[in-house]
Amino acid sequence: MSDYGVYEDSQDVGVNQSTATPMATLIENHMSRRGLLKGLAASSALGVMGSMLPLGAKEAEAASGSAFKFKEISHGYDATAHVPEGYEIQTLIRWGDKVEAGAAAFDVNKLTVAGQAKQFGYNNDFVGFLPLPFGSKKSDHGLLAVNHEYTNAGMMWAGLPEGDAAELKLSNEQVEIEIASMGMSVIEIKRTNGKWAVVDSSKYNRRLTGSSPFTVTGPAAGHDKLKTKEDPTGLKVLGTINNCAGGVTPWGTVLSGEENFNGYFGGSPETSQWAADFKRYGVTKDSFYSWSQHVDRFNVDKEPNEAHRFGWIVEIDPYDPTSTPKKRTALGRFKHEGANVILNKDGRVVAYMGDDERFEYVYKFVSDGKYDPAKREANMDLLDKGTLYVAQFADDGKVTWIALVHGQGPLTAENGFNSQADILINTRKAADLLKATPMDRPEDVEANTVTGKVYVMLTNNNRRTTEQINKANPRANNTHGHVVEITTADHAATDAKWSILLVAGKPGVDHGAQYHRATSDNGWMSCVDNCAVDSKGRLWISTDGSPSAAGVADGLYAVDTEGMMRGLSQLFFQAPSGAEVCGPWFTPDDTTLFIAVQHPGEDKGSTFSKPSTRWPDFKDGMPPRPSVIAITRKGGGPIAV
Repeated sequence: MSDYGVYEDSQDVGVNQSTATPMATLIENHMSRRGLLKGLAASSALGVMGSMLPLGAKEAEAASGSAFKFKEISHGYDATAHVPEGYEIQTLIRWGDKVEAGAAAFDVNKLTVAGQAKQFGYNNDFVGFLPLPFGSKKSDHGLLAVNHEYTNAGMMWAGLPEGDAAELKLSNEQVEIEIASMGMSVIEIKRTNGKWAVVDSSKYNRRLTGSSPFTVTGPAAGHDKLKTKEDPTGLKVLGTINNCAGGVTPWGTVLSGEENFNGYFGGSPETSQWAADFKRYGVTKDSFYSWSQHVDRFNVDKEPNEAHRFGWIVEIDPYDPTSTPKKRTALGRFKHEGANVILNKDGRVVAYMGDDERFEYVYKFVSDGKYDPAKREANMDLLDKGTLYVAQFADDGKVTWIALVHGQGPLTAENGFNSQADILINTRKAADLLKATPMDRPEDVEANTVTGKVYVMLTNNNRRTTEQINKANPRANNTHGHVVEITTADHAATDAKWSILLVAGKPGVDHGAQYHRATSDNGWMSCVDNCAVDSKGRLWISTDGSPSAAGVADGLYAVDTEGMMRGLSQLFFQAPSGAEVCGPWFTPDDTTLFIAVQHPGEDKGSTFSKPSTRWPDFKDGMPPRPSVIAITRKGGGPIAV
């Protein structure tokens, strides 16, 4: 999600009154001799241990021991994107480019609902590559599934005020265009002579918008809280919105997280019969968007149940463009950053998830059924039956996964839970009662398919006080975030171990910043957000919020996780001004890295007419356009080897 200006605060308004011990108190016990011997360096009043290396020695040590081989780029902030020497950027698809057959040519001065419904949507976030044909390991031909998270009205239309104020000045037609620009895109892509391109008018190319039909499945399907005037069955929802990160399943489907859905609803939620639920999820009368003024279903006074139909994990089948996507209620309802799946050793499927808001929780879902690699269709509904768990992090380094199951512990009718469906619709309240550990904005949570370790991106939390710190959330006013690593031999088990991989911020400047001592002056990061694990098991971390928090552009960092170089971070990609780095995703052979660059030009003072950048077109009259790029080595070969 974006960290720009008022957007974060207007979305991040859910109220967690949990009395569980906060997570920040957990870190200091892990900054032990053992941790230091792994290569970590912690900043203190005396400075950063890494700074004890002579000038040039950091680079030499990093080059000799790191699993990544590339010439690190420098921190900066300018109008364009940057990659290391020997690499190149290909712009694959931009906002407004053709997706479906019959799409109108993009005209930024004449946006239409019909046009946007067939064109590439706005603010691309998650990117997933799926080889063609299904089941192959091809790296030069496949499908790309992309999320479209939100819109920047002031960068889409001329004459609107800058920043968030633009969203409340839209006409009915402009709101309908925004709805059409959200959701997801699926495109067929192919690499020829080293160059990637979208396959024009492919049968796979598809747009899903904020008005496309979705089916509700799992325990909450048909529940009274999901029934509306337009859908008395509670089984059919129009659209998916604010889709942030996601994942790809072993059976070739895509999981997409509906994140800050609360900001699209307005009316008088404080007087609704669901007032307490709305407050917990941040649905307020001060809607961030003006949709409730133009579309009845987004006004809680006119349709009080519509908000319950968002905040789910969506599953789509990109290989079947005629299929109806599904909202999988068994995975719970909250502000899903995304869902990343790993196969457990017993064949069950485990999906890790973060609830992206300050003081929210980390979750996992364990399927009842087992994956069948020989029968794709047999796996299609694995995510409808299973157990949802929420994490509790202890000071001694133990993680306890607590099941959210009706009838167990406080999850009973006395506390408002009459069924498993009630728990899943109001997952946050259930997790509160189970005393889960409130975290510093859990975003991507991804398992390393090579090592089995799980990485939790904790973006930031400037509301945590000194009294609220704990070992897993170790800093008050945590403006830069940190990364927690979970180690387990059994992803379905109810216990695991946790440790700290790194604590973001600039060493020697930001209290508690913690990296390997060989991390250079360009390797530190701020506001960790998404992550990816390549085929070699190497971790890559992208950031969102560095410009406002640290004064440098957002970027993508290569991070060593094993051996003596554990905690070494190196800057590989730098975004243009105002942009967030999302995705990222590799082809199976690691020869292409896909990155979604969203909201370029989202700087204070930037407008449609006078943007801070015109990336990637750099043409007069054309505002910046969110785009998916492909990064490759000149002459070919795998990335960073």
